[in-house]
Amino acid sequence: MVQSKEVSMVESGNNSDDGRTNEQIDDLNKWLPITASRKAKWWYSAFHNVTAIVGAGVLGLPCAVSQLGWIPGIGMIIVSWSVTLYSFWQLVNLHEHVPGKRFDRYPELGKHVFGLKRGYWMVMPQQMIVQVACDIVYMVTGGKSLRESVIMMFHWGRRINQTYYIMFFGVLQLILSQAPNFNSLKVVSFTAAVMSLSYSTIASIASIIKGIEHPKSANYGLRSHTTAGIIFDIFNSLGTIAFAFAGHSVALEIQATIPSTPERPSKGPMWRGVVVAYAIVAFCYLSVAASGFWAFGNLVADDVLVTLEHPNWLISLANFMVFLHVLGSYQVFAMPVFDTIESFLVKKRHFTPGRPLRLIARSVYVVLTMFVGICIPFFGGLLGFFGGLAFSSTSFFLPCMMWLVSHKPKRWSFHWTASWISIIIGVSITILAPIGGARTIIISAKNYTLFSHSEE
Repeated sequence: MVQSKEVSMVESGNNSDDGRTNEQIDDLNKWLPITASRKAKWWYSAFHNVTAIVGAGVLGLPCAVSQLGWIPGIGMIIVSWSVTLYSFWQLVNLHEHVPGKRFDRYPELGKHVFGLKRGYWMVMPQQMIVQVACDIVYMVTGGKSLRESVIMMFHWGRRINQTYYIMFFGVLQLILSQAPNFNSLKVVSFTAAVMSLSYSTIASIASIIKGIEHPKSANYGLRSHTTAGIIFDIFNSLGTIAFAFAGHSVALEIQATIPSTPERPSKGPMWRGVVVAYAIVAFCYLSVAASGFWAFGNLVADDVLVTLEHPNWLISLANFMVFLHVLGSYQVFAMPVFDTIESFLVKKRHFTPGRPLRLIARSVYVVLTMFVGICIPFFGGLLGFFGGLAFSSTSFFLPCMMWLVSHKPKRWSFHWTASWISIIIGVSITILAPIGGARTIIISAKNYTLFSHSEE
């Protein structure tokens, strides 16, 4: 179906199976945040994807390398980068692989590939886990980074509990969450992308300077000294690396904001933005991981900026940049959740679309993620646990499974082989990583008191 030369969404995982007419579907899509605006340019794809992918996970990569070892750690980052770039390409092409249709949301594509009910329940829960988990981690990261930034410049900042920093971050999210659609976040998302590149550069340069000043102080052996500790650390590191490639869960939603016609489909500008984003991701991840581990070895913290203490003003600035970045990252991951919640309330509960509905629904979501972040503020463990639990599926193997089912490539062809390799890697991370992350959370929780100054 083509209207005004633009490809219109006909099949919808959220709203095509409830008896609504195409006109009613179009009216709802013009209000829902994912499909309300389709005026994005290719560079929107670039900075939205940088904001979504880089995240706070980059700061945990030196710790992940220390848990795996120098060569395996860097190697795993490169492998994950390559595999997820390939699976990203698959999603971009699957978005419009049926002529005249746009699969604007991950569950919509799942329903088309795997069947209405089975496809929806295969994809939707995993995507929601990724979105909500990211927002919980960003609540923790935002509060923690702001606290670190303040106390490095002002001693009185230590007297304020980390809980209140998280609450302040949450209040800002309550305001930002009222942005009506994805494209209305372009300034916030662009700022976040610039901040991610900036603090990654600062972390890398500061680590290199620290390594030069103390060339023999780092120990490059494995972090743990017991067999059990080494195994659990490896599991947790796999989840941390998987968390660092979580952008696929919003890929289709980002592409939905780009205009598309049969002559100029959205996959062209979308893929151009993805290539630029992944080049930036490669620089950020490899530079931070390599420099952080080289400078501090197995003593690096699960957030490398915590290990970097001097100069105070520079590390304070870097932490504040992290704070600004996750302000935007939270919203990029929250937008598909808002879309799902609002679609459900309008279709199933017959609420009237409008500002009051958005104000209440989105505010409830922000408050809930803030509460969980206050209760479980364990950055490293959350990365590993959530990274393996769902992030590896939406980024590593779900796109490949969809490609195999929809395109049916010949056995032992490139796409058949590459897809199965990605599936095996992704399933392995899904099984192993949550074990290590859960252990890290349990160990951290032993010394944590609710509403304390920090999690140590």
